[in-house]
Amino acid sequence: MSRVDDVAVNKARSQSQRGSSVSRQKLPGLCCVVKMAEHHHHHHFSLCFCDLMRLLWSLVVPCVYLSVVLTLVLLLLLLGVRLWLNGRRKARGAPDGGPAVAFFHPYCNAGGGGERVLWCSLRALMNRYPSVSFVVYTGDQGVTGEQILEGARQRFNITLPRPITFVFLRHRSLVEASSYPHFTLLGQSGGSMFLGWEALTAFVPDLYVDSMGYAFTLPIFRYLGGCKVASYVHYPTVSTDMLSVIRERNPRFNNADFISRNPVLSAVKVVYYFCFALLYGLAGSCSDVIMVNSTWTLGHILSLWRAPSRTSIVYPPCDVRAFLGVPLEEDEEEDKEEVEEGWEELGRELSSEEEGVGDRKCHSIVSVGQFRPEKDHRLQIRAFHKLLDRKKEGPGGRESLRLVLIGGCRNQEDEERVLMLRGLCQELDVADRVDFKLNVSFEELKRELVDATIGLHTMWNEHFGIGVVECMAAGTIVLAHKSGGPKLDIVVAYEGGQTGFLADSEDGYAAAMEAILALSPSARLEIRHNARRSVERFSDQEFEACFIAAMESLMCQLER
Repeated sequence: MSRVDDVAVNKARSQSQRGSSVSRQKLPGLCCVVKMAEHHHHHHFSLCFCDLMRLLWSLVVPCVYLSVVLTLVLLLLLLGVRLWLNGRRKARGAPDGGPAVAFFHPYCNAGGGGERVLWCSLRALMNRYPSVSFVVYTGDQGVTGEQILEGARQRFNITLPRPITFVFLRHRSLVEASSYPHFTLLGQSGGSMFLGWEALTAFVPDLYVDSMGYAFTLPIFRYLGGCKVASYVHYPTVSTDMLSVIRERNPRFNNADFISRNPVLSAVKVVYYFCFALLYGLAGSCSDVIMVNSTWTLGHILSLWRAPSRTSIVYPPCDVRAFLGVPLEEDEEEDKEEVEEGWEELGRELSSEEEGVGDRKCHSIVSVGQFRPEKDHRLQIRAFHKLLDRKKEGPGGRESLRLVLIGGCRNQEDEERVLMLRGLCQELDVADRVDFKLNVSFEELKRELVDATIGLHTMWNEHFGIGVVECMAAGTIVLAHKSGGPKLDIVVAYEGGQTGFLADSEDGYAAAMEAILALSPSARLEIRHNARRSVERFSDQEFEACFIAAMESLMCQLER
């Protein structure tokens, strides 16, 4: 290597060393700058967080103060309303100077099973407590109190021992399902609170009884009116069965097809029902005495209202005595006549054996129930159509069968439903075999049941089934839905014997009706006897005794 090269290498090394020295001198400064930037950023973040907390605190404190003030104002307002209502109670007095008991029954002129409970309850309390006055809140318009009582006498064979006072409410449309095409349960429940307020301001009772299932009126009367409250629950407004229907996306009368087909809408409706169930439970738990009409209803009310110590079963009253005098021997006489004439007509009997022993006379299949959507009259008509399809033409076939639909119409909506059912009969070509009988008298109802062969019931999860009991007492063979009260309380074995039949589909109903019609008169008679003996526990007398026992604690407080 030459000297020139050595000089170049040394020069490069010296320059490199000087660059390294300069870099080492600049590095502490750069680090300081980075550290200062980080410290500034952290300080800026701390300032922002503190400012945010100050802002939130400046907003929260006034909101807390405002909430406290509004709560105090609301409490004072509620206290003032309660004192005002209490003053009205003292000022009005009862018609005869004693305490007053009010029943909330906006459809008391409807003529259904719930109305029978109302009139039997009033009759029992009037006989037991002569010093107490009674009031009925009703939303019926265009009728007088005398006409309502006359209707109860004609339809239920019930006459009250002394007069009662009717308070006619003007805004019953608030609890009509037709007023709320969407969120119907919530709308009706909110409407019932306003209707309850109208009732409370019109007359302030000492004891309030909700006899129609409007649980959201209970806190109104208890906390604002200062009343003792009791409730008779025919059917829970919401139940776990309803939630199951929506979860499983089954289309029913309370679960539209477009919702059941959409998983998102079904999920939203489940949340809606769950929240509503919580509110329903809170409202119902306000009741001092809770009476339910069946084992099925008891299970749901206990799970929702959670008041087992105040809850008891009081089976609804069924006028079984009115039917007990009807003999059940017609089938025996028919059986004897068949034996005597059998030898002479052996050939014809053998040729018509497939048609059944009892198919030589006309058989009526009777349904008793209000024309409400949950009663599922469409299922009855469709099942009857399938039964007719299985029958041949002639005296012992289609021409020997009639379906008779007996029920009450509460409003225009029910009347329109009857028109739709008539249209279904026309569509299925069974209109000439189906009769509609609306708002019939008790005597006509009794006549139809006594003449009937089969008593038909199709409501899914019927809370009890007064119509089923009346059919059994009258001597008809009951074919009921395999659910709810009929399954758990009514169509059950009696002393080991069969009392009726159960089904849950169109084909099941058609097959069961065909099987009943094919029974021999003696076999039908045995079932009819078992059924009649089994329903004695649902008599008016049993109801009145149990109802008085449940209400005793509250009624005694009124008389003090």
